[in-house]
Order: sequence, then structure tokens, then C-alpha cells
Amino acid sequence: MRNAFKAATILCAATLLSTGCKKTADNTLNYKSAIDTYYAAHPSCLWPQPIQFPAQVDTSDTSKTAPYDALFDQGLLTRNASEKKVLIIATKRVTNYDLSDNGRSTWTADTTQPGFGNFCYGHRTVQSIDSASPNSGQPGATTQVSYHFGFSGAPAWAQAAETQNAFPHVKDDLSNGSATATLVDTSNGWQVQPPATSSQPVTGADGKIVE
Repeated sequence: MRNAFKAATILCAATLLSTGCKKTADNTLNYKSAIDTYYAAHPSCLWPQPIQFPAQVDTSDTSKTAPYDALFDQGLLTRNASEKKVLIIATKRVTNYDLSDNGRSTWTADTTQPGFGNFCYGHRTVQSIDSASPNSGQPGATTQVSYHFGFSGAPAWAQAAETQNAFPHVKDDLSNGSATATLVDTSNGWQVQPPATSSQPVTGADGKIVE
């Protein structure tokens, strides 16, 4: 009986060791790795969807010109004014924006839509895993993970006050905070589970991974 107990103890220890090394193991290192991998593949950008340049905006509509003017101030866009005919005898003043040489080097082009793209400025990184809901430990299991994050790779133009005033979510992104994510246990390890309706998940201002 002593030998049987010893063998069972060794087997148990071996099982715990192998579980701790598995990519699908239920532990904070794997949760952190899964969320960091997700963020690395989904950088934070100025607009939730790709936009097109050149762009033309009604000069009198400051709510629309302000974001572009902030990027002009950071040297990412060019700007010039012109007149646009709206009726046979009427015109209105418009402002034309396009990518500057510096902006083109920063621009992330959308390969599926010529002329479309975004300005991306880095990504969040997990600083600590705070808690995780219990799960079955079986393939397909899910867990809700709460964590604290920082930010990695933000360029000077994203840290500028003009940019953050025009795009308030940038300031939220660059500030340390807390968030939650749903992780699923797959054959390739724990992975972030995006919303079912999401085509390209992004991170909301409240810190949750949303569409």
C-alpha cells in the first residue's frame, strides 16, 4: 500500500508539472500572454474604421475640421482651402486634407481598400492579472479575466495635447487602467474571444474589448 501511495503521489506531481507547462494551463502567465498577443495584433488607431485621403471638409464645420487640423499641427497632414460649387451660382469654402510625407510613413494602409487606412499609435500591454472566473479546464472552456494594463510604443504625435483633445480615446488608451476580457481554451492555448458580431475588434474607452 505504501508503494501504491508513493506511485500516486509521483503521478499527481507529474500531472501538476505538465499542467503548469501546457499553453492551455489555467494560470496568470498564460492569460497575460493571450491578452498581450491579442493587443499586439490589434493596435490602437485614431478611427474605429479605415478612412480615406484625400478628404474634403466644409470649412465652417469645426467639429469635422478639428481632428484633421490636430493632425496637420503634428505634421501628418497637408491642408489647403478652396471653393466648392454647391449650386449654379453658389459656392462654399472647403478645406482639403491629404497625407504629408511624414504622414505617409506613419499611415497604416488598408490593403483591401485603395486610399483608405488609419493612424495607429501602439498597443496596450498587460501589467497584472487581477482575477479570473473559474472554468472547467476542458477544451472550449471560457473565463472572464480582469487585469491592469499599460501602453507600449506611443509616438510623440499621439502624446500631443492637440491630438488627445481631438481624439479623447487616445488619452484613455495611453493612461494606465483596468479592463476585462473573455478568454477561451483552444488547442493552441488561451485566446481572447472577440464579440460574435465583430469583424475587427477594438478596445473601447471603458477598457473592455468591444467592436
